[in-house]
Amino acid sequence: MKKLYLFALLLMPLVSQADVTDLQSKMMRLDTGLFDSFNHCNNPVQLAKHASYFAEGVEFYHDNGGVTWDRNSMIANTKQYACGKYTRELVSGTFEVFTIKDFGVMTKGTHIFCQNGGYKCDGKADFVMLWHDLGDKLEITRVLSYGHRSNMDNK
Repeated sequence: MKKLYLFALLLMPLVSQADVTDLQSKMMRLDTGLFDSFNHCNNPVQLAKHASYFAEGVEFYHDNGGVTWDRNSMIANTKQYACGKYTRELVSGTFEVFTIKDFGVMTKGTHIFCQNGGYKCDGKADFVMLWHDLGDKLEITRVLSYGHRSNMDNK
């Protein structure tokens, strides 16, 4: 019995690590889909797809742009200020995933924004997103976009 118990204890980190890796992969796929639709949001179908990632009551906190309190306002701002003007790229190695007990997942990282056409990537910022697990899907309920600065690497 002791051997079986010890064996089970030794396997626990492997199971947990596999779950973490699966969650990281899932969240990276969601992030990629979210920003692929953002990068093509001048197409109304892609803008609608982008909107579908967010809860109706999403709160979006932007250190330079202020706060929007709902999806419709946030999408209107995205359409006016970003669609067709900028694309977003995730900075490699910055994406992190954290579970939130009885709620869902938090993702954070750093991204750069590139001007369409000239591909000048002069903006950099950090982000945090809270994803609510609804069972059949995850939706974003809070976004923090902060630390906007010049991208010294400037691709």
